[in-house]
Amino acid sequence: MKHDSRLDPEVRKLVAAAAAAAAKLPPLPASPSPEVERERNELLGLPGAAGGPVMAQSSERWIAARGRRIFCRLHRPVDKPALPVAVYLHGGGWYFSSVDTHDRVAREIAAAGQVAVVNVDYALAPEAKFPQALEESAAVVRYLAAHGADWQIDPSRIVVCGDSAGGNLALATGLLLRDTGGPKLRGIHAAYPVCDSDFSTASYDEFAEGLPLTADKMRFFWATYVAHAIDMVHPLAAPLRADLKGLPPVLLQVAEVDVLRSEGEALGRRLREAGVPVDAEVFAGLTHGFLRATGAVARAREAMAKAGAWLRRVTA
Repeated sequence: MKHDSRLDPEVRKLVAAAAAAAAKLPPLPASPSPEVERERNELLGLPGAAGGPVMAQSSERWIAARGRRIFCRLHRPVDKPALPVAVYLHGGGWYFSSVDTHDRVAREIAAAGQVAVVNVDYALAPEAKFPQALEESAAVVRYLAAHGADWQIDPSRIVVCGDSAGGNLALATGLLLRDTGGPKLRGIHAAYPVCDSDFSTASYDEFAEGLPLTADKMRFFWATYVAHAIDMVHPLAAPLRADLKGLPPVLLQVAEVDVLRSEGEALGRRLREAGVPVDAEVFAGLTHGFLRATGAVARAREAMAKAGAWLRRVTA
């Protein structure tokens, strides 16, 4: 596979195994519907969500907002009242994935950070175009700030976390809350986030093909997410283009071998220039999606441990 030499050996094995599993499935039709593509994605993604930390309590919750009942899965790592809470927004290009495919990530975050985690089933594109998923994410945070005590969480200690498209939503949620009266967040954790819609960066050129996340897939995801091309440069869709001043502390975890690396690195620089406290790291040898690989990749476990330490610090 192209870029093999750049990948951590454990990541290389995992990528090969994922490709082999995909090859065993029936081929997709020429123009598959979102439902068909999502079903295939769930079949491939669910095995990786098994295992991992055991929670003291997991429960299903619903929040009414933005004209929809938003499903959330609440994980509590310990049976204690008034835990801080991380609102977790899953990746999948705003098009794929679910609270089920990313359930292990949510539980890993809960265990590592000793926080309750609310895993949000936000509305997917193309059925829901920008900014609906963002507005739903912000609505969940507002609900928890107002009613978190009913869930035995501390409404004054809220962090927003997300990976990939979920990292984009986490950053945009921070921006939206900053500009609409809060609530104030303790921090934002963005793992290999989508930060911009510029497909001409150095990492787009270097990693356009040969990895699970390609440049063509990102073009598709962007075209699916927005209703109008001009929205691709909206600061709440492309946070790298936003005024970043006044954001809470940010943990930024970037994959080295990833089309999104350049924009992630640029975001780290922009956050520092804006005076935002930021912990940023590029993880050598890792590729997009590495937080879902804690069961098989030591460096992914290292990244999760660092995220946990950061969460404990900002929610103390």
